[in-house]
Amino acid sequence: MSAGFTIEEYIARQPLYDKRRRILHPLLRAVLPGFCRVEVAGVHNVPRQGPTCLMINHVSYLDPIVVTASIPFRHTISLSKIENFSIPVVGWLLRQWGHYPIQRGEYDRKALLQTIALLQNEQMVLMAPEGTRHPGGLQQAKEGLAFVATKANAVIVPAAICGAEDWRTRLKSARRAYAKVVFGAPFRFRQGDRKRIPRAELAQMITEAMYQLATTIPAEYAYLRGYYSDVENATSDLLEFV
Repeated sequence: MSAGFTIEEYIARQPLYDKRRRILHPLLRAVLPGFCRVEVAGVHNVPRQGPTCLMINHVSYLDPIVVTASIPFRHTISLSKIENFSIPVVGWLLRQWGHYPIQRGEYDRKALLQTIALLQNEQMVLMAPEGTRHPGGLQQAKEGLAFVATKANAVIVPAAICGAEDWRTRLKSARRAYAKVVFGAPFRFRQGDRKRIPRAELAQMITEAMYQLATTIPAEYAYLRGYYSDVENATSDLLEFV
């Protein structure tokens, strides 16, 4: 598990993980349609290189899987709650891919620094700013994504996941699960040459970013916009679209 490595050791292992991802990623894309039908829109909005944060709404266990499989030209690295690394098979697969753990419910400094290091290493990281699953709609986000993105000058791509909430019910009734993934317009946070952003400004940044995620959610799934449903009040003063 990457928790057993220092941040420097984990970054040094990325070429090894990349070799494994080049094998596992096509396998995932080939196997997934057998149990989940995925519709994808806007994948051209995902940069082909450079530090990138995929910002998702988290509605189900399938989210990281369907987002990873939806991007044919680039690998996604995810934070996953540390308990998942102890699950047989699942934990092994997480370790082989090079995903890394986060301690939920507390300030996990190592996970944040690891994310910054990955972005500075030109990787693409998947993050759920709400911190946990909310199948009923977006909840107020934390500032972690804004913090790491400004430290690494990363591009943020909102990735809306819709329709996956009932995946268990579908599979139990011998039907394929379903998910729609929509990639929205990419942007960076406006920070100028500053290395340190005040917390109040980080809060505004993540609020504006979450409204971008909310507007990426299609109108037919508007209930998933949740806390950010009043999209007509969205601002973008601290966002720079790329």
